[in-house]
Amino acid sequence: MRSLTEQDIRNSFVNCSRGEAKRLATPRDLDERPWDDLDFLGWRDPGAPDRSYLVTEREGGEGGLVGITLRLPSSRRGLPHRSMCSLCLTTHPGDGVSLMTARKAGAAGREGNSVGVYICADLACSLYVRGKRDLRSGSRFEETLTTEQQIARTVGNLSAFLAKLRD
Repeated sequence: MRSLTEQDIRNSFVNCSRGEAKRLATPRDLDERPWDDLDFLGWRDPGAPDRSYLVTEREGGEGGLVGITLRLPSSRRGLPHRSMCSLCLTTHPGDGVSLMTARKAGAAGREGNSVGVYICADLACSLYVRGKRDLRSGSRFEETLTTEQQIARTVGNLSAFLAKLRD
């Protein structure tokens, strides 16, 4: 992924108003991000623990960016369990994977329609696939796919989710 500026990020959002995009908290460490190892930029809002954001390059070389706002459930209860991320297929115990919902783009979103995806709670899927982030107690299945194939699958899974926002 190419390096992004704060303005790139704010201009990319498709499922919120310009005013909301202007007010959202962007990462302060953009210069320190491992851009070459990222398929998307994802971050949690430090001031609002139920909000996350994701920005990626448009599929098919269209050159633009797509940014989405995501919401997490307000409370998580239940017995300890393991869950798998729908994007990178990494498993995590407890709350390491969260159901995040995104309001649909356009009229459907204004009517309250949304789409959900189970995703790594820290939004570090790209780093898990590449083996650049340690899994404290999570795991990745041993696969016969190459790292490049796993990256392509992760990007494909993300693209499929983003397509649901436009349906």
